[in-house]
Amino acid sequence: MSERIYLDNQSTTRVDPRVIEAMLPYLSEHYGNAGSITHPFGTEAAEAVERATATISGLLGVQANEIVFTSGATESNNLALLGAAAYHTRRRKKEAGHIVSVATEHRAVLDPLAELAKDGWKVTLVPVAGQASPDAGRIDIAALEAALRDETSLVSVMLANNEIGVIQPLEQIAGLCKSRNILLHTDAAQAVGKMPLDIKMLGIDLVSFSGHKLYGPRGVGVLVTRRQRGKAPITAQLFGGRHQRGLRSGTLNVPGIVGLARAMELANEELSTETSRLDRLRNRLFGGLQEQIEGVVLNGPPLGDPSMRLAGNLNVQFRYVDGESLMLSTGGQVALSAGSACTAAEPAPSHVLKALGLNDDAVRSSLRFGLGRFTTESEIDATIKILAESVKRLRAMSSMTGQ
Repeated sequence: MSERIYLDNQSTTRVDPRVIEAMLPYLSEHYGNAGSITHPFGTEAAEAVERATATISGLLGVQANEIVFTSGATESNNLALLGAAAYHTRRRKKEAGHIVSVATEHRAVLDPLAELAKDGWKVTLVPVAGQASPDAGRIDIAALEAALRDETSLVSVMLANNEIGVIQPLEQIAGLCKSRNILLHTDAAQAVGKMPLDIKMLGIDLVSFSGHKLYGPRGVGVLVTRRQRGKAPITAQLFGGRHQRGLRSGTLNVPGIVGLARAMELANEELSTETSRLDRLRNRLFGGLQEQIEGVVLNGPPLGDPSMRLAGNLNVQFRYVDGESLMLSTGGQVALSAGSACTAAEPAPSHVLKALGLNDDAVRSSLRFGLGRFTTESEIDATIKILAESVKRLRAMSSMTGQ
């Protein structure tokens, strides 16, 4: 098979041609700076941002002045966590507090928390249910409640996990946080555009996501900051112009913002049918792998409950095979990953799979499949065939070398 198959949509997605079409005028004809409103070029750009903001806020169930545009979810997470911590210390006269998060969070949450810990913040990471549990990857609400203290000022819980697709019970978590007057942040990079999300109804205070996870452009993201007594509960971390109500300085990425809004519109319009299609394709892939390859084991929550797991996510072990070797053995025909793309610069065994209780051999034999809008049934069938042949070849080589 000469054509390459892309199954790494949890890492990034192809930009939808309809999104590109919406962006093009703001790369060529309407190229003004949205901050330069003294001439038509700037006002055209500013009006485009205003329309996009109205679309995004409407789809999320929040106010337009609660949207802050960033370069992506990593920046949004940093602004949420570092900004909320700074806001807290200013109100408490430099007194560091306590933050609760989850052991399976993305590095874009765990690393800022590690930096805050250096400054005296106490950080508690709640464990998740192990692989043997029907709730594999989920946190226990009772365990989260037990981790809270009088000085807890922020809880951060990823809505949908980037490696195993598990969906956390955010509505329950939000209710708990509200009852204790604690801010709740969620990294929703894998969730926006892939599942229904009404932020106001859920009661989440801070929400981070990126355009490139939902068939929009790279380099643009959002932090939703629900206002409390008229103010956003964060302090700015970038300075130089007091853009976006002083919360995030910098020239706005007008084409990216327009593209993000269009991507969210399309995702919302096609959500139901696309979720069903991906669920069917994902189950076809897993069933085919199990049928053709001995020793294929699911990582993460069950596939049958859409409230537990993202439809496009599959993470499996290929027992007695090294996952990295399996990826290489396809000759580049199938794009897969062993975990988060953001840890590729410093490869290490997946902390998410380790948190499920998997041993080193199981973690090393695991691969993530990310199905998306442009994945076809023929690609799924071809992937099953390619991997079956590759696993057979690798196991034969291992047998010959006595490993």
